[in-house]
Amino acid sequence: MRTRAEYDAVRTLISSGSTDGAVASALGIPRETVRDWRRAASAGRAYGTKLDPACPVCSLGAPFDKPAYAYLLGLYLGDGWLSEHPRSVFKLRVSLDARQPAIVDECTKAIADVAPGKRVGRQSGRGCVVVGAYWKHWYCLFPQHGPGRKHSRRIELAGWQREIATAFPDRLLRGLIHSDGCRVANRVGRGVYPRYLFSNRSIDILRIFCRACEAFGVSWTQPSFKHISVARARDVARLDTIIGPKH
Repeated sequence: MRTRAEYDAVRTLISSGSTDGAVASALGIPRETVRDWRRAASAGRAYGTKLDPACPVCSLGAPFDKPAYAYLLGLYLGDGWLSEHPRSVFKLRVSLDARQPAIVDECTKAIADVAPGKRVGRQSGRGCVVVGAYWKHWYCLFPQHGPGRKHSRRIELAGWQREIATAFPDRLLRGLIHSDGCRVANRVGRGVYPRYLFSNRSIDILRIFCRACEAFGVSWTQPSFKHISVARARDVARLDTIIGPKH
């Protein structure tokens, strides 16, 4: 296996604009290895992770269930996280309310659809169910992974993620609301009206939710620093068509 020093040297030459062939000649490293490391760098993949034909990010042309990914991305941004294990293996975990088994089932299916062949497990906790699976390439699919809580660091979608979010805003919204959203009764005077609330401490994730609302044709307001509200009757009715009761 090549050393980290060689990997860093390749990254340095690539960032300076050198071609794969020029880097290979300068460092005495096979051109195919340089090409793989260039793809790894563009995908934000961790050092030491090899190309996987099943990974749609670092292996071009791999089958990819984009609607399932859009939903899973919403869940991840709300209640998901990655943890790194030996040999550059990552585990994706999503913590869900145990009182909402239908969402647990949908999350399980989404992970299976995005990572075919990976075993999806469940672990029951105090009032929650954590759904997860191991894969070296979760970091490719969720480059937002990093140290600390999401609201304490920058969360920005990669270009290919933005394309999926724009193409499937309904699935992204469903995942976001299933994780950090709710449908509540809003009292205005003597009337009671339904509305959706999305809550998150990350300004960036709130913006992602708002952009998805706009792409889906739904208006929103921000009643507090961590809440986004969808309250107009026609907008609530539109969200009802893709969300439904969380239970």
